[in-house]
Amino acid sequence: MIKLHQFNPSGNCYKVRLLLHQLAIPFETREVDLSAGETRTPEFKAMNPIARTPTVELEPGVFLAESNAILWYFAEGTPFIPTGRLERARMLQWMFFEQYSHEPYVAVARAWLSFFGVPSGKEKELEERIQKGYAALDVMEGELRKRPFFAGEHYSLADISLYAYTHVAEEGRFDLGRYPAIRAWFERVQAQPRHLRITDVIRAP
Repeated sequence: MIKLHQFNPSGNCYKVRLLLHQLAIPFETREVDLSAGETRTPEFKAMNPIARTPTVELEPGVFLAESNAILWYFAEGTPFIPTGRLERARMLQWMFFEQYSHEPYVAVARAWLSFFGVPSGKEKELEERIQKGYAALDVMEGELRKRPFFAGEHYSLADISLYAYTHVAEEGRFDLGRYPAIRAWFERVQAQPRHLRITDVIRAP
């Protein structure tokens, strides 16, 4: 049984749950207590020296980390990765954008404001992250005015990657009412077969 070591509210962990559910791959989850520093323990670092969730145990003693790498591992050879060269590269382009230009701002603002509190002395940094998060959302809005999904005409890993934190961005004080194309894209993502909400709890079969 595949085991996902995760923090359930995390968008990065949600990406993995969503894809596995949509692929009908059985898995079980194990919650990691981030506030207690569980990812920094020797036991966790033996699984993932980067000391982050999600971490997937593929089989006993075999681990894989980094959410988008995990997505690629499970989706290879499935319709979630386009077969066309340009569409596949465009998918990767947006997955890189998510980790470099989106997640550090949208996800961190959400984490601070909704889960862990704003670290002392980081108030100005929070405002800067929100500003940069809006810049990422502006880019996404422009792209989604041109095509239904980020890699083109079809749902792909790029959409899973960007949907994860974007659809809960209001928890980080982002006003999604400004983005009609993004909101319409939410509906297309949620209409995909076997969609899973971030709040859904996975039970091992």
